[in-house]
Amino acid sequence: MIIGLIIAAEIGFWVLLAAGLSLRYLAKMPRLGAAVLLCEPLLEVVLLIATAIELKGGAAPGWRHGLAAVYIGFTVTHGHYMIKWADGHVAHRLAGGPPPVKPPRYGMARALHEWKMAARAVGAAAIAAALLQAAVRYVGAADQIVPLRDWQTKMALVAVISVIWALTYTLWPKKSPANA
Repeated sequence: MIIGLIIAAEIGFWVLLAAGLSLRYLAKMPRLGAAVLLCEPLLEVVLLIATAIELKGGAAPGWRHGLAAVYIGFTVTHGHYMIKWADGHVAHRLAGGPPPVKPPRYGMARALHEWKMAARAVGAAAIAAALLQAAVRYVGAADQIVPLRDWQTKMALVAVISVIWALTYTLWPKKSPANA
């Protein structure tokens, strides 16, 4: 059931995004479009509640429950960024807005961008780890929490890799062709 809900939440995210942006730019109903976009976090709340109900109902914690926590963590930290990105592109294409700003490609501006993305990834990992810790306490049985702990380890690895990635752009900034 949880895997189906994760898939449904992802599909729902894109459906709500398309509906919200269509209402905003095609139907010229910006407030209604914004209201539809604001419904997106409800998908994560439903997934969180369904996961808790399944665990409380006696389901053995497994990789799917960890994946649900990771999905929620990344949606919380990256969802707004994705919506803003899509809004900029749709505004440019359908409403004559300015071209969307692309991430910087060179120098310390790129390093700053990478640090912002790393902060999102670290935030997602922290949220996922906190949800997983809540699930560990919720389940309580020491013999059943191994899959949840494994996901916490994976999230720590994601955080470390994200910071190392951003650090490489700081230590060795990519030079623009004009400066090369």
